[in-house]
Order: sequence, then structure tokens, then C-alpha cells
Amino acid sequence: MQSIAKYKEQIADYLNSIQLDGQPIELYEPISYILSLGGKQIRPVLTLMAADVFNEDPKKAIYAATAIELFHNFSLMHDDIMDDASLRRGHQTVHEKWDINTAILSGDAMLILAYQYFEHYEPVIFRDLAKLFSKTAIQVCEGQQYDICFEGRSDVQIEQYIKMIEYKTAVLVAAALKMGAIVAKTTAENGDQIYNFGLNLGIAFQLLDDHLDAFGDEATFGKRIGGDILENKKTFLYLKALEQANPAQKEELLHFYATVDCADEEKKITRVKQLFIETGSQQASSKLIEQYTEEALKILDILAIEEDKKELLRVFSKELMNRQM
Repeated sequence: MQSIAKYKEQIADYLNSIQLDGQPIELYEPISYILSLGGKQIRPVLTLMAADVFNEDPKKAIYAATAIELFHNFSLMHDDIMDDASLRRGHQTVHEKWDINTAILSGDAMLILAYQYFEHYEPVIFRDLAKLFSKTAIQVCEGQQYDICFEGRSDVQIEQYIKMIEYKTAVLVAAALKMGAIVAKTTAENGDQIYNFGLNLGIAFQLLDDHLDAFGDEATFGKRIGGDILENKKTFLYLKALEQANPAQKEELLHFYATVDCADEEKKITRVKQLFIETGSQQASSKLIEQYTEEALKILDILAIEEDKKELLRVFSKELMNRQM
């Protein structure tokens, strides 16, 4: 088994070796640009790791890992347009550096290029990878649409929110692992178990991200604390607070979340966080994160692999949830 650092090195080396010199250059430059911005590259690392876990040379999974990373960056390119974001990883977003039409078209090209990387595999592997990839891509789009729809709704339920983050975030983590299993030609049962491990871990990761947006340390979180509150995002913290609030607390919370362009942003952030604590939402959020993390780790206990490989996956999970990735 290789180290997590070694997987990262292999991914970085391969991505840096990709030459996108097609024409017109305006189509391909934005792709090279967004890939050059780096990122954690969690998903392609998982693909290599899963192949290794199931006794295949991780280098054979590099094409599937690249497809996952291309798709992830395609989704970010389009997300930035929808969010009207000006920065991505501390640099100009593609639609700001070029224009919206170029960002849309370059993103589309990235999606198609991702599929082309599966052509490096034999027909049976190609079929299984493409089938999983297509299913996952549709789910990610569904998750994004749920997220957009929730912005204008006042009746979002916690179960609906969990489904949204499952589709928008967790399924790609799960698919990244299963793709490594497919390349390794392991059993269908192993593939399903590693997928479910990734699904639970991915949900826990997104719940943690939402939790840290309110209660994290700005220096380590990497962005302003309270951003979701200012954007009136209906996270688990908000939905659980509404569910458990008394009438006065509920009225106050609804008032804050009906306010756009708040005059005193720090006051809003501080009071909403207090309401999350007072209603028990903060505690419930921490408990739910722990539940999904534990569920993921339980799956490792029954996975038919050697103990040292289980330990590598446990270490990865710990680093991911401690934001050390």
C-alpha cells in the first residue's frame, strides 16, 4: 500500500502532464487554468486508493481518477457561474477571467473529456465506469437543482436537505471509490460496500462543512465564518433550529432569514449562532456528523480487505474530517 501523499503526488504529476493544445485555444485555456489552481484532489486520491486497497496497481486507475477530477472541476466552473462567484481558490473564476459563454462551453468540454478517459480501459471496465459515471453525474445535477430550489422555499425538510447534500456532494466521493474498485476488478459486493463507505463519509463531510461555516475557526476554515447565515442557506443547523425552537425563537430566526443585504452582518451572524446553540441545533449537528462518520467506519469493519488497508482508509477518514486533507 502507498501513502496518501504518494497518491496525491501521482495525481498532481499526471494532471500537470496533460497537454490541452487543441483549437480553438479559447476553449481549452480555461480548462488548463482551472486545473492549475490545484485543490485538495480528494476524489482522485480515493480512486487510486481504492484500486490499491483491492490489490491493483493504482497507476492503472489514473485515467478513472482523472475523469473524476475533470468532472469535479467542470461542476465547479458551472457552480461559479450560478453563484456569480468572483474567486475560486483565491484566483479569478473562469467566467470572470474570460466570460460566461466561454465558461459554459469549456465546462461542457471538460465533461466530455472526462468520458474520453474511460476509453483507456477494456470494454467491460469501460462500460461499468461509464454507467456509474453517468448515474453520478445526473445525481450531482439533481442535487444542485435541489439546492437552487431550496433557496426560494420555506418548507424544506431535514430529510430533503440530507438528500440534497447526498446528491450534490456525497455521491461523487462514493463513485470515486467505486471506480477504483471497478478498475481493480474486485467483487460487486466489495464495490457496493466501498461505495456506501464513501457515501456516508461524504454526507458527514458536507454536514461538517456546514457546521464549521457557523462554528469553525476562520483561520483554519479558509473563509468567512457565517457565510451561510448571511446567504440565508437552509442548512441542517437552520432546519433543526426551526424544528426545535420555541415560538419566540422561531419568529426571530425566520425574521433573520427573511432579511437580504443585512445592515449589521456581524449582529445577524452572532445572534443566529446563539439561536443554533439555544435550540440545541449545534449539538444535534455534531451528533449527526458523528453518526454518519461512525456508519462509514462500521462498513470498513466488514469489508473483505487486509487490516492495514482498513487502517489506511480510517486514517484518510480521520484526516478528512479533521480538515487535514
